Amino acid sequence: MSIDWFRDLIICIFGLVATGALIFLAVLSYLLYRRTRSILDSIKATSTTIQRISSYVGEEVVKPVVQVAAMVQGIRQGIDTIGKFFKKQEGGKDV
Repeated sequence: MSIDWFRDLIICIFGLVATGALIFLAVLSYLLYRRTRSILDSIKATSTTIQRISSYVGEEVVKPVVQVAAMVQGIRQGIDTIGKFFKKQEGGKDV
C-alpha cells in the first residue's frame, strides 16, 4: 500500500461523509421550514383575526363615540356663542 492509495481512500471517505452531511442538513432545513411555515400560517391567521376585530371596533364603537362627542362639543360651542350675546357688559368695556 502506497501513500497514493491511502490518499485516495481518505478522499473517498471525506466525499461520503460530506455527502451524508449535506443530505442531513437538507433534511434538517426542510423540517425546520415545515415547522416555521405552520407557525407563520398561525401568526398570519391571528393577525387577520386581530385586524378584523380592530376594524369592527373602529366602525361599531369608536366612530359613534366620536360622532356623539363632536355633537356634544358643537352644542356646547353653540350655547357659549348664544350666551355671549346675552352677557351683560361690565364697566363699559367690551368683553
